[in-house]
Amino acid sequence: QVQLVESGGGLVQAGRSLRLSCAASGSIFSLNTMGWYRQAPGKQRELVATMHSRGITNYADSVKGRFTISRDNAKNTVYLQMNTLKPEDTAVYYCNMRSQLSDTTYWGQGTQVTVSS
Repeated sequence: QVQLVESGGGLVQAGRSLRLSCAASGSIFSLNTMGWYRQAPGKQRELVATMHSRGITNYADSVKGRFTISRDNAKNTVYLQMNTLKPEDTAVYYCNMRSQLSDTTYWGQGTQVTVSS
């Protein structure tokens, strides 16, 4: 089993920044993809950004140039640096890990990001 623990969400004004963190623990295969998804009220969950353990990244068009995903593989931790936040970024952000060898997907509990003004 894998557990994902998130931190860093909160309330900020438009134009400001937040950094989300997600630490994975448990039975973790070294080859995996970690990333972030978000779900706004009344909308389906959507991909924000992912990063494979070998370094390949993927971003939603809506966050390219503003958000940056990074990883610390030794700590099994993924980060999301969120700059120039907009009210449209308001959502619950979920950490995700997919094991390449087992095809098993894990989700964090979600953390609220609210952008005002």
